Amino acid sequence: MTFIREDFREILRLVRPGSRVLDVGCGEGALLDLLAHEKQIDGRGLELSASGVAACMARGLSVVQGDADLDLDHFPDRSFDYAVLSQTLQATRNPRHVLNELLRIAERAIVSFPNFGHWRVRWSLLSRGRMPETKALPLPWWSTPNIHLCTLADFMALTEDLNLRVDACAAFAGKGPARPIDPTKAVENWRAESCLFMLSRNGGPAVREPSPGSGDLFDG
Repeated sequence: MTFIREDFREILRLVRPGSRVLDVGCGEGALLDLLAHEKQIDGRGLELSASGVAACMARGLSVVQGDADLDLDHFPDRSFDYAVLSQTLQATRNPRHVLNELLRIAERAIVSFPNFGHWRVRWSLLSRGRMPETKALPLPWWSTPNIHLCTLADFMALTEDLNLRVDACAAFAGKGPARPIDPTKAVENWRAESCLFMLSRNGGPAVREPSPGSGDLFDG
């Protein structure tokens, strides 16, 4: 029996059948493969590592090698129904820019990240005085790719600053299934080990002047 991550199950539930999906930081393509088989999506992937791109191509997926901090700028406006960024936002150099770009190129963004406000993280810092290592943050500080950790409350502040609407939000803890939450409630900032948001932009699409040489990476 194939193991499916709980956040992938939630994304599978949120995505409409037959939609156009860009998975940013798609790794070895497990989510794209799942969505293609279960929801018959038209999927594309953007992955930084050469080994991840090779694994995706072995699955028959359409993926290009690229950096979310730099290469999202090359995608045309509204070229996808969904842009997915799963457990990757905290590893980007400019999360605000990346989030803004996701909602320029897609109608909706689905974003998940570990919540640094979770009670185990707070307790670890308070009791040990060291960077926490939890199920959502398993690596020591000197080897983690995470450079912009945030809390659920921090992320909500960023969505308000970017004038984004929260269409759905779920929390995860341990190996349990997704739990729908109201992210404005302070208690959820303590309870959620990781969070998943589906976002859209208030007041219509973002407008950006295209940079010279920009174009769809998948058009070559």
